[in-house]
Amino acid sequence: MPQPNVSELVRMWISGWTVSRGSADPVDQPWGWTIDVGSPTGEVARHVLPEPTEAEVRKLAEATTAPTTWLKLFAEDATVRPWLGPRWRLDRPGFLMTVPLAPERAAPPAGYTLTSWTRGGVLRVLVRTADGHLAARGQAGLADEVAVPDQIATAPEHRRRGLGSVVMRALQSGAYEAGARTGVLVGTVDGRALYTALGWSAHAPMASLVLEPEQPGPDWAV
Repeated sequence: MPQPNVSELVRMWISGWTVSRGSADPVDQPWGWTIDVGSPTGEVARHVLPEPTEAEVRKLAEATTAPTTWLKLFAEDATVRPWLGPRWRLDRPGFLMTVPLAPERAAPPAGYTLTSWTRGGVLRVLVRTADGHLAARGQAGLADEVAVPDQIATAPEHRRRGLGSVVMRALQSGAYEAGARTGVLVGTVDGRALYTALGWSAHAPMASLVLEPEQPGPDWAV
């Protein structure tokens, strides 16, 4: 069976990401998609370009004036950075990854409990200590046969105990039970090692840039 191309994989990713984040539906553009986000962390919107070109990115950047608008460009950081001005801050690189979903065994180590539930198309997993403290968590947006793991995190004092793997296995297995058959995500450099160990394959790099507010000019009044 032929593998989907990068554009199709990106479309699959945003189909579940928008569910996970509760954002607006993606709007088709000649170069990709625009998503209104309006998140509590300040992201107003994002433009996603699966196959960015210099001309498209420069034109889009010139037309973008709202701070905290993000560009998600599926290309190397070094390729796209010269296309954009100094107000566009380069964030951590990402990697587009996929895995065939299957039932998984997700047993937390001794001293931890695992809870999962689904609401509004979002599957959530929570790992807690015996006294109820947060140890690790994650969620996945479910979109037909696609599941998009998102916001995977382990509390600093509980790292290096395999809890990230427990969360991911629980999400993958829960998504499979819900009818999803393909997992798609964009992982960080650190996350890529975890996901690779769990059988995920990388398909493309992703550069992330955000438009920062203009710096006020000097006040010459005396």
